[in-house]
Amino acid sequence: MRIPAVPRPRSLAAQLFAMQAVLIAVVVAGYALFTYVSDRGQAENAARDQARVVARAVADSPSVREAIGTPDPTAELQPYALRVMADTEVDFVTIMSPQGIRWTHPDENQIGKHFLGNTERALRGDTFTETYKGTLGYSVRAVTPVKDDRGRVIGLVSAGIQVEKISKRVQGQLTALLVVAGSALALGAVGTYVVNARLRRHTHGMNAAELSRMHDYHQAALHAVREGLLMLDGQYRVALINDGGRELLDVGDVVGRSVADLGLPAPLTGALLASEPRVDEVHLTASRVLVVNTSPVSGGEQRGTVVTLRDVTELQSLMGELDSERGFTQALRSQAHEAANRLHTVVSLIELGRSEQAVDFATAELELAQALTDQVVAAVGEPVLAALLLGKTAQANERGVELVVSEDSRLDDGLLPPSLPARDLVTILGNLIDNAVDAAQGSVRARVTVTAYAEGHELVLRVSDTGEGVDPAHAEAVFRRGFSTKPAGPGGRGLGLALVRQAVTRCKGALTVSEAEEGGAEFEVRLPLGTPSTTPHEPPPPPTASLPRSSTVPGGDV
Repeated sequence: MRIPAVPRPRSLAAQLFAMQAVLIAVVVAGYALFTYVSDRGQAENAARDQARVVARAVADSPSVREAIGTPDPTAELQPYALRVMADTEVDFVTIMSPQGIRWTHPDENQIGKHFLGNTERALRGDTFTETYKGTLGYSVRAVTPVKDDRGRVIGLVSAGIQVEKISKRVQGQLTALLVVAGSALALGAVGTYVVNARLRRHTHGMNAAELSRMHDYHQAALHAVREGLLMLDGQYRVALINDGGRELLDVGDVVGRSVADLGLPAPLTGALLASEPRVDEVHLTASRVLVVNTSPVSGGEQRGTVVTLRDVTELQSLMGELDSERGFTQALRSQAHEAANRLHTVVSLIELGRSEQAVDFATAELELAQALTDQVVAAVGEPVLAALLLGKTAQANERGVELVVSEDSRLDDGLLPPSLPARDLVTILGNLIDNAVDAAQGSVRARVTVTAYAEGHELVLRVSDTGEGVDPAHAEAVFRRGFSTKPAGPGGRGLGLALVRQAVTRCKGALTVSEAEEGGAEFEVRLPLGTPSTTPHEPPPPPTASLPRSSTVPGGDV
């Protein structure tokens, strides 16, 4: 058994077309009826005026008064009345005696008979109009007295127009009115069809229920997605933004405002204002790393732009940690290679019978590696930073750069408050060291100096290098994402210092760059510790290890 298909409700455009067509038909029909009634009333009023004027003209005629005084008034008045009827287009002109006996009539058989109608007011000297059924049927007539020189009523005159002829006149006008009304209805229907065809294209033929349901789904989806969604109009004003977009951009209700007025970083604002699409561009705000995609709305002219935002802050931090781990792995691999070489040397010395020299060589290598560890741990007791410095020391040594921990460094374990996450410190110090190693590599006596200590209620991190330094004109630009004076590598450049500034801003600290004593660049970071430090910065006691604190930290087994 085949179940009959349920008919689909008509589209919104079709419903509006039907409503508008009915509305236009009702308006036109109402106007036609009003015009008909109005025209009929006007036609009757015009007929009364015409009958009154003709009747008064006949009554005031001297020849009529003279004919009334003759023995046979009909002989002179009948031809006169017929001429008046032909000239004035009235249906009858009846001249009668004060007693109502007709002297004239369109039908000669009615002459001499009594007038059908009211004459009392005319006998009193008044002129009046009425609608009355006479020998010719219903007519609109006027009755007026004929007076002599002394004001006596010597006769009566009645002129009238048949109601049937008045109706014919109105019907002729009604025909023209119906033609105009039909034309207006047709024109309105065509205009309505054109408007609704355009509406049908815009609504894709959906009915009101479907549009309402789509709006509900749209709102639910808009607020459910975690990614940021931003829609801009043709003037780059915010037309729509979801909850994720407000959170990622750290803005409130910005609908209707221009993108340029949102206070976003200049590179991000430029990407949002660009007319060409952007694909997976990385941009930094004060506290987040965002991946931005923009796509212009199709449709010919610039209708607007759809922007999607993804938060990759945690992913970027994890990638930074992964890079650090990769660097540690490479350093360990290199150290393992060196350790294998040293072990082969010791074995070879033993095989050559030089046991004492083998012991001396192995002892010296062990002391050197222990001195490296003792120096870093003595200066920086914070485990995360100590491990970072040990790994970066070996990594820098592999690239031919000396990494020095200055004598002023003093950072005890437990000093850092919870407000300074270890991840942020690794991001800040790790990127500063990587940037300094890049700058110092290839220079004379390539060296990077790291200083870390607590001063009052601040943590001070200072990294200087022996590179070419930073042009004062670029002192602010170096912290922008994408800025670099070096050729871009496979992964791009210009992100490390931008991440440093972002982390410093997140921790409510300060970041500055100046010229180092050795001619390179010196980056200084000051981070609040929350409360004044109980361990003020003091020069540390002389180290007990044989390696001076200010000496180069060579690579060794870690």
